[in-house]
Amino acid sequence: MSIIRKAVIPVAGLGTRFLPITKAQPKEMLPLVDKPVIQHVVEEAIRAGVDSIVLVTGRGKQAIENHFDVAYELEDTLQRRGKTEDLQTVRGVTALSQFAYVRQGEPLGLGHAVLCARHAVGNEPFALLLGDDVFAEEHPALESLVAAYERTGKSVVGVQEVPLEHVSRYGIVNAPKDATTVWDVTRIVEKPKPADAPSRFAVVGRYILSPRVFEHLAALEPGVGGEYQLTDALMELAEEGQLVACPIPAKRFDTGNKLDYLKANVEFALKREDLGADFLAYLREVVK
Repeated sequence: MSIIRKAVIPVAGLGTRFLPITKAQPKEMLPLVDKPVIQHVVEEAIRAGVDSIVLVTGRGKQAIENHFDVAYELEDTLQRRGKTEDLQTVRGVTALSQFAYVRQGEPLGLGHAVLCARHAVGNEPFALLLGDDVFAEEHPALESLVAAYERTGKSVVGVQEVPLEHVSRYGIVNAPKDATTVWDVTRIVEKPKPADAPSRFAVVGRYILSPRVFEHLAALEPGVGGEYQLTDALMELAEEGQLVACPIPAKRFDTGNKLDYLKANVEFALKREDLGADFLAYLREVVK
């Protein structure tokens, strides 16, 4: 049984990269085929042994809560019409985990969003998953970080190597020459210029954090735009010798990026037994 029982997923963002669809629709509810992005993230946490999900929400995010709630009218209609398979699908979403919701009143940065979950998490280590990053299910993602935490007892950031021209999009950590296993983080820089980056290993939206991070977050001063940066609290952990990096072997899709979102839909569709063959035949026709 995993010692990481709780996961925090911030979902209060405005989703401006996907306007106009996100004007009235949470970006986390955008579908990968027929399952919303947020459900893929929740299911990843469950595969890693998490049994309680804390969603940090904001205004206009009710669709997320409704998705994981009981839908009495829908379930009754499906049952009366004998649509047993659809009924099992709908009920299965509600039964995925125990869900708690915390409101982030103002958009004051990722660090602030995590701090909002402090009382829901309590004094125990927890997983933090960002909803924009979705990983292919064939290889472990969050599970790798849980194993690293159990082995080292230190907070963990999940990392992947990115092209040098992309380092300015991420938090970048130091890395040894042979960065194939877990290593100590001594430096982490938020969105550095390529010339200033300590490596090409980027933090990609998956973390296992000790409750100590809440003390650092609570002591932060607001940065650019009045936001509280999680990276600043992670650097405090690194300076205490309490932060390691763990490479994630699974393929990643940044679903907050339109091109990556389209790629994710194609690849997830191709893996479906009910769609894959027909969809592949269609794609072959299109690209002739």
